[in-house]
This record gives sequence, structure tokens and C-alpha cells, in this order.
Amino acid sequence: MEGGEWRNKIITQLQGRNKRETIAFQDIISFQSRLFDNVNTLRNENLQLTLVNERIRFSNTDSVVPGGNVSNEKVQSLEHKILKQQEELTSLHRTRGESAQQIISLNARVQDLEKQLVNKDIMTGGESAQQIISLNARVQEGEEQLVNKDIIISENAALIASLRAEIQMYENNMNELQGLNQVLRDEHQALQIAFASIEEKLRKAQDENRSLVDRLIKYKAKDADKMNEENDNFVKKKSDKVRKELEEAARESRGSGGSPGSSDDKAIDTLSYYAIVLPSKVALRFDAHDGEVNAVKWSPTDRIVATGGADRKVKLWDISKCVIESKGTLIGSNASVMSMDFDASGTLIVGASCDFASRVWTVNDQRIRHTLTGHSGKVMAAKFLGEPAKVITGSHDRTLKIFDLKSKSCIETKFAGSSCNDLVTSDGAGSTIISGHFDKRIRFWDIRTEMSSNDIMLQGKVTSLDLSRDSNYLLACVRDDTIQLIDLRMNTIVRSFSHDSFKVGCDWSRASFGPGGRLIAVGSADGGVFVWNTHTGKLETTLKEHTSAVTAVSWHPQSGLLASVDRGKRAAIWGDL
Repeated sequence: MEGGEWRNKIITQLQGRNKRETIAFQDIISFQSRLFDNVNTLRNENLQLTLVNERIRFSNTDSVVPGGNVSNEKVQSLEHKILKQQEELTSLHRTRGESAQQIISLNARVQDLEKQLVNKDIMTGGESAQQIISLNARVQEGEEQLVNKDIIISENAALIASLRAEIQMYENNMNELQGLNQVLRDEHQALQIAFASIEEKLRKAQDENRSLVDRLIKYKAKDADKMNEENDNFVKKKSDKVRKELEEAARESRGSGGSPGSSDDKAIDTLSYYAIVLPSKVALRFDAHDGEVNAVKWSPTDRIVATGGADRKVKLWDISKCVIESKGTLIGSNASVMSMDFDASGTLIVGASCDFASRVWTVNDQRIRHTLTGHSGKVMAAKFLGEPAKVITGSHDRTLKIFDLKSKSCIETKFAGSSCNDLVTSDGAGSTIISGHFDKRIRFWDIRTEMSSNDIMLQGKVTSLDLSRDSNYLLACVRDDTIQLIDLRMNTIVRSFSHDSFKVGCDWSRASFGPGGRLIAVGSADGGVFVWNTHTGKLETTLKEHTSAVTAVSWHPQSGLLASVDRGKRAAIWGDL
């Protein structure tokens, strides 16, 4: 509204000014307009007369008589008309000249008046012009401001629309999130209820398991007491019988002077199992593998010794002819072989490897029969579990696994919590497993339960375990440079063997019981083989042949021969062949 009023006001002022300044010259302007009209009228009349004159001339030419004389009356009339037309033309020319002079003077006066008007405008109208200019500037500025305001308003309107759309989107997202949050809350509440019920079941199961374990421990303690009592009665009866036989043999020898086939032979046969066979010299020496030798094991039935090395092979050596004869090479492993075990019949052999697997071969044809996989770390020990159809393995992945060779699958996994370096089975049925670990513990396992029943803490990492033939004693080689003798009937350490010169050479150094349980042997880091007496704790001898750390030793179960291997690919057989 304001913009329209000031425009109308300016137009009204300009119209009033134009009327004031042109009213003084209105007569001159109208007179000049009439003069221009008269000039135009005279010009038209002159043109008409010229046309009439030309027609008359043509008509005169047509009126000439054939003899060449013209009528005088017509000539005079025509001359009179011509004269009259010339007079009229002269007057018209005169009038035209006067009109032209008047026009010139009027033009000069108009020019003077225009100059006066310009001067007057300069003197009196400068302020109005300045006002008009300022008003025009203000008008332009107002128009620009209006344009800018319109642009800003349109931009703000677009921004408001976009913000409203964004707010609507956020509101929709918030509603969806609120719904999802409610669903999650409901699920969380349901899971909490389920967790509480499961936790209650777990607590009850733990209480029940604890009570069952306590009952089992009591039953085992009763069984151990009963077994100890039976063993004591058996030993007492056996010793009484031997004493009686010796007394009878002595009486007969005094009475008859002693004869062949007397009771002395029976007594010697009875005690021969407990005789101490102390090796003193090297019977055979040979290079067993291309690299260091990690394991050695005698066959339970023949004079065949098996060795496993870093060259990924298991080799069989026959010494029945008092010489070293290669019986064959068992291949298939993809890394170092760390331990071996024969089954009770000597027809199968299992080898543990650093390629996370174990393999079972047949001894006669040296063919691989089974590959046992499933560990995620080095397999350090593998043993037949009571019967040839089952194998138990211990690994650096902190687990023990039981494999069924018939189904060719792992049937049970026991989580020990520490790397296993060696293991043994404590009875013929394989129901009890004993494992030695990196965390200095010896763990006892019942294959009928998942958890270990108890454990024994030592002063260093356990590198190997060996079981006496009667399963009453356990031999543990420990990284603190000691050998521990454990009575399994009481689960206590009954004797510890050590020497200033004895150092355990590696984390898989293997110690071994002698055939009668009276002797134990173990290799040292300086290449010596130390032999102790288990009854007296005395160091019987130190066998010197190897120049590298001895990694493993093994006693032959019948002959009393001792085999030893070292990290420098050498193997030695000690004793009398």
C-alpha cells in the first residue's frame, strides 16, 4: 500500500508541474500548429493548380486547327486564365514566404522560451529534481529491499518446510526405536527369567555334583584302603611263602647237599622279577634320524625299538640279531614326531606330531591306518587307552581328546586349562588318565566324568610321566631338575631324585621306570643318562655316550635293555645283548 501511494503522489506532482510550465506558451503552440496547417493547405492547392495547368496545355494542343491557326477567343481566354493563375500562384508564393518567415520567427521565440524555461528549471526546479532523484533512489532502494525480503522469505519458507520434513522423519524413527526398545526390554526380561531358572538349575547341579564327587572320593578312599589291605596281605603271604620255600630249600640243601632243580631255583625265579639289572656299557650306537630325535619306545613283545624325530618320520629298528637292522620307516606326519606308544600286542603304534594330529600305523606292513585330527596346537603325547580301539592325546591347545578308532572320530574332549606335555593310563581298562602340564600340575581324570578328580602341584613344568608295572607309582620328570616318585595309593610324593650334574634338557624330556620298578633312568642336558635306585634313592650310575642333550629313554620290559636318544640324531642301546 505504501509503495502505490508514493508512486501516485510523484505522478500527480509531475503532471501539475507540466501544466504550470506549458500554459504560458499555449497560444504560440496553437498558432504554430495553424501555420503548419495553412502551409499544408497551400501546398495542396498549388499541386492542384499545377495539374489543371497541365491539362489546359494538353487541351490547347488538341484545339489547334488543321491549318495551324488557333481561335483568338480561346487564346485570349486561356491567356487570361494563365495570367490569373500566375497571379494566384504569386500571391500564394508570397503568402508562403510570409508564413515561412512567421514560422522562423516563431521557432526563434520558441527557442528563447525553451532557454528561459531551462534557466527557470535550473533556478527554481533544482530542488524538486533533487527531491525526485532522491525519491527515485529511495524507490529503487525500497524495491531492492522488497526483492531481498521476498528472497529471504522464500528461502526461510523452504528451510522451514525441510526442517518440518526432517522433524517428521525423526519422529517416525523415534517411534520405531521406542517400539524396538520395548521389544528388546521384553526379550531382556524373558532372558533374565530364563537365566535365573538356568542359574538355579546350575546351582542345583553343582551341589549335586559336589555331593557326588564327595561320595566318589569316599568310595575311592575306601577302595584304596581295601586295595592297600589286600596288597599288604598279598605281600605278606608272598613273603611268608618265599620264606618257607627258602627254609625248606635250606633244610634240603643241608640234608642232601643240594641237588639240581631244588627249591633254590624256585626262589631265584620268584625273585628274578625284582632283580636289579644295571646297564653299564653301550651295546649299540647309531644315527637314528636326519635331525634331533624326540622320542624312543620299545615294543612290548619283540626286540624292536621305535624312534621319532624332527625329520617327520617314525623308524623301527630290530636288534634281535645283536646288530642294528632297519625294520622300516613310518611316514605321513607333516611335522616333528614328539612321542610314540605301542598297543599291548605290539601290532599297532601311534605317534603324536607337531602338525596338530596323531597317526596310527600297523607295525608289520608299516601302513598308516588312522589320522586323528581335532587339536589346534602341537600334540605332545598319544597313548592307547586300555584297548587298541581307543587313543588319548594331549596337546598344547590345553585339551585332552579321546578317539575311537572304530568310528574314526573324537568321542570326548577334556579341557585341562594348561598345555599337556605327557600322559599315562593308570589301569588296564583305561578308566583313569593322568596328565602332566605346563602349569606344574599333574591332573587325574576319570573317563566317566568331565572334570579332573584331583591334582598334584609340583615346583616346575612337568615334562614327562611314566607308570610302574603294578600301577602303584608314578614317575614325573620336572623342569626344576628333579624326578618325583608319587605313590598313587596315597597321592603323595614319596621320593625326589636330583643331582648337581643333572639338568633337564627340554620341555619334553622323558624319564622311564626299569622293568622291576627298582631303577629309573632319565637323560640330562649334558648328554649323560642318570640311573637312580627307587628304594634307596641312590644314584646308581651315570652313562656317558651322548654329546648332545638326551631327550628320551626307554627300558625294554623283559630284557632290561635301555635305549636313549639325543638332540644330535644319535641313539644308543645300553646293556648286554
